[in-house]
Amino acid sequence: MQNSIWILLLIVVVFMVVCRMEPARGVTSIGSRELQLRLQVKGADRLEFIDVREPQEYNSGHVQSFRNIPLGRIRREVEALSRNKEIVVICRIGARSMQAASVLKKSGFSKVTNVSGSIMAWQGKTVK
Repeated sequence: MQNSIWILLLIVVVFMVVCRMEPARGVTSIGSRELQLRLQVKGADRLEFIDVREPQEYNSGHVQSFRNIPLGRIRREVEALSRNKEIVVICRIGARSMQAASVLKKSGFSKVTNVSGSIMAWQGKTVK
């Protein structure tokens, strides 16, 4: 009986971890090449670029058009973001940006894009 409880508990924990890692429905993913194209195309003013790394990571090098809103502050900053723009989110390797994208989708943003591979895959220029 006691083993059954532990097994059930383990199953619940694994399920919760898997669900948490699953991207929110409706989040689009793009690679660094697609990001480079979006940064260069006219109409980029209809996009909002957010880097969710911590300030020291951001200051060590970031993509020019991205502004820094660390993941820990994203829920508080939601109201400052335009709901009329597509939000493009980046981080170091992609995990935090996917969490931020999920938060944004659950907060009612219709167009949210995660940069897969994030800054580690970025081949373009960075600014400090």
